[in-house]
This record gives sequence, C-alpha cells and structure tokens, in this order.
Amino acid sequence: MPHATQHADVATAELDSALRGGPFHVALRAAIAARGLPLQRVQHHLSRHGVKVGVTSLSYWQQGARRPQRPESLRAVRALEEILQLPEESLIRLLAEPDEAAADPRSPGRSYRSLVEASRALERLLADFGTPRDSGLHTLGHHERVRIGAHRELVECESHHIVRAHRDGVDRYVAVHHGDPGSAPERMTVQALENCRTGRVRRHHDTGVLAVELLFDTRLRAGDTYLFRYAVADGTAGVSREYLRWADSPGGQYALQVCFDSGALPVRCHRFTQHSAAAPRGGRQDLPLRGRHHAVHLVEPRVRSGYVGIAWDWD
Repeated sequence: MPHATQHADVATAELDSALRGGPFHVALRAAIAARGLPLQRVQHHLSRHGVKVGVTSLSYWQQGARRPQRPESLRAVRALEEILQLPEESLIRLLAEPDEAAADPRSPGRSYRSLVEASRALERLLADFGTPRDSGLHTLGHHERVRIGAHRELVECESHHIVRAHRDGVDRYVAVHHGDPGSAPERMTVQALENCRTGRVRRHHDTGVLAVELLFDTRLRAGDTYLFRYAVADGTAGVSREYLRWADSPGGQYALQVCFDSGALPVRCHRFTQHSAAAPRGGRQDLPLRGRHHAVHLVEPRVRSGYVGIAWDWD
C-alpha cells in the first residue's frame, strides 16, 4: 500500500507540473495516467458526453503527433477536463500556446497569460471609473483603423463608433486600447475627434492597457443613436505583429483596417478569431496586401463574443 500511495503522489505531482507548464500532450498523458483510465474507457466516457473521438486520435493527442483543432475535437477536450477531474480550461488553455514544433518564433500571438492579465487589469480600471458592467449602449458598428509605422511599431489606432442607447441618461463611453508588449500607456495620448471629449483616463503599465472615458455632447434617451470618433496615439512599443479586439457580448458590425508604412511592408497577413483567452485560434484567412495604400482589412457583419484580429509576418 505505501508503494501504491507513493506512486499516486508522483503521478499527481507530474500532472500538476504538466498542467502548469504544458505542453498539451504531456498534460493529457499525465491526466489519463493519474486517473488510471485506459483509452477505451476514456472514449466511452466521451461518447456519454455526446462526443465521438477515436482511440487512435486520443493516442495521437497524448503522444503529441496531432493537436485537437476542429470544433468537435475542442468539444472533446472540454469534456476530457470534466472526465479527468481537471480544472476548467486547464487543457484548453495549453492548446492556446503555440506548438513548439510548428510555431514561428517571429510571429507569436499574445499568450493566454497576457490576455488574462490584461482582462483583469481592465476590470480594475473600470471599477475605478465606477462604470456599471452594462454601459447602456449597444454597438451598431465599430470601425478601427490601425497604422503601423516605418519602424514596424503600432503608431496609432483610430475608432469610429455607432451606438444605440437602451436606457435613458447615457452620456459616456469607456474606450479601451491594449498596446503591444512593452508599451508604455503613460506615454500614449487620446484625442477626441468627433462628437465627444475626453474625461478621465486610467492606465495599467504592466499590461499596456489604457482606458479612457469619452463624454458625449448630449444625454441619450432609450432608442437614440449616436456617432463618435477618437484616436489613441501609441508608438511606445517595439515591433508589432498583430492587432486584436475583444467583444464580451454579441454586437453589430466590426471592421478593422491595418495600414503599413510603404518602407516597412510585411511578407504576409491573415485574419483570425479566438473564442476565449484559453481557446486556440481559428478562422484563419490570408489577407493579400495589395494596392498603393498598403492596407488589409476584415469585416465582421455581426460580432460574436471573443477575439477577432489581424496578424502579420515580417521578413
């Protein structure tokens, strides 16, 4: 019995370590070993959750020969977290980290940790404003224009919002800008361009998050629509490789245009989506960089909750 207990303690320690640091296949293998389940039993439990995955696929996943990517496979990973008695999103978040064998170190996306830390920082900034979670506004359209400079840095983001009030008395909007890694929010500036003026500004240095209160020229009544425009001058970080926008609830149209300096053009660009900070990226689509304006764009006719963005590779 002491030997069995010692073996279980070792398995648990290995699992805890794998869940913290990954990679995904090591964590999955450790979780299955810690529960003492053969793959056939794991498959049986998945089928009871309404998910069909073959034993061969499970074997490939825990060997690192393949990674779950399709929607059905990701459903299976979430079910595995429950079956193997793991913390929620503990396996999914490891899939969000680049696969070491396939990742391009020149174009890393924002990590799970950086996205979560930025989200927490934003919650604290909004609490400091005393802003209710429901702003009283529904976004009908949000159009962003991002400018990348001659040194490959994120120079400026300009936003044009179209909103509708769903309660009386709304007279402001809190805009958020998340700078690239290494950015300095204290050196960013905000310019109110149309139908608004800047109010309080809050910054979080460690995550590069800036939140600014935009005050309207009028108080809206329920059903009123309003248009306003503002810009954030950044240019405080190093090389920029992507721009993404988070939506915590479904909304209207979102358009993102990224414009590059003629002397610093990327070799390729693509759009992507990401359901949550812990989820892997999907919805990839190449965006050809054509024309004299050196710009690429995406349009989401109706925004869904999660992230959407554009990434690019330098030579």
